[in-house]
Amino acid sequence: MAALKFSLIPMIAIMIGALIAGWRTPGEKLVAAMQHLAAGVVFAAAATEILPLVMHGGSPNATLIGGALGVAVMLGLKAAESRWEGPVALLAAIGLDLAIDGLVLGLAFIAGEKAGTLLAVALTLEVLFLALTLTNDLAGRYRKAKAIGLTCALAVLVPIGALVAQPVALLSPIWITGFLSFGLMALLYLVTEELLVEAHEKPDSPLISAMFFVGFLILLLIEEIMA
Repeated sequence: MAALKFSLIPMIAIMIGALIAGWRTPGEKLVAAMQHLAAGVVFAAAATEILPLVMHGGSPNATLIGGALGVAVMLGLKAAESRWEGPVALLAAIGLDLAIDGLVLGLAFIAGEKAGTLLAVALTLEVLFLALTLTNDLAGRYRKAKAIGLTCALAVLVPIGALVAQPVALLSPIWITGFLSFGLMALLYLVTEELLVEAHEKPDSPLISAMFFVGFLILLLIEEIMA
């Protein structure tokens, strides 16, 4: 149950992010820099750990179907977020996003403990700043204590998503390849359409943009040390 244990790390990060946002709102430049850093870490984890397993899975059909479903689900989530308004819709969208993060983390541990560990590091950074953003948004609608409580409640969806992924390990290699392809597309969407898009909506500079590559290199170094 390594996936469940490691899923508790991003869950705790969400709670920490909610408490930090309730205490003090981080500056836009700091948030943008950390979002670039998280994007680089997530991209490196996807490229170095998940992509090679999908490529060597030996099933183009599983790769195509799983990848297409991953893109469809993430685009469907984006469409739902833009159509629905209000705090309930926001919480539902973020909750689904966190559940998918947990699912992808669980799939990574099926690929291997090193892949899962690295992805846990990447997702921890991602959800930390997601919690900051969500809590700040909710604080404009509710009391701070309620905003923090709602964000912390959503944190349990990460380990739930990781648990849902566990039965996949009992399936045949073709099915596992399809699920990994799904997870790969979800991670790439997270980097290109969420983290970087949100980061570029804030004040930018060469130093802030460089944090993407810093995150990428950090994860590469961690992987070499763990090898």
